[in-house]
Amino acid sequence: MELARARAASDSAGLVARYDAVIAAHPALAERVGALREEVVRHVEAFGGEVAAAGASGAASGSGAAASAAPSAAPSAPAAPSASGSASASAGGSGGFDVPSDKKGALAFLASAERSLADRRGAALLEVPGELARLLASVAAAGAAHAYLLTEGD
Repeated sequence: MELARARAASDSAGLVARYDAVIAAHPALAERVGALREEVVRHVEAFGGEVAAAGASGAASGSGAAASAAPSAAPSAPAAPSASGSASASAGGSGGFDVPSDKKGALAFLASAERSLADRRGAALLEVPGELARLLASVAAAGAAHAYLLTEGD
């Protein structure tokens, strides 16, 4: 159970890193995605991880953060391919992610990562006990809502 919890924290920390990469590449999106990013930070914390505050990296709401979950497992969310041609964010701080150069593509990049992680969490529900399963289900539902808000909700 602790391994599943640590992996969930690490996965959420990886998602925070994707949000930070998008915000670094597209500062104009900070207001739109900032609240979603902050919710993902709360998911990291709910699973027992931590997201350390970064210096002046300029993430949303003035609370720039670099993903560093207390569990040191590497984030396992796969890089989402961009359908609209991606380009590495030339503004430093893309976190090694290939963030699409257009705003719509960047939002789709985040939505794809949210959707993929929500799907994996839904599949993992049968493998974990009660309280962790409820937490995974709740966070998976939030991820699905984030994916919708990133692509459909304006």
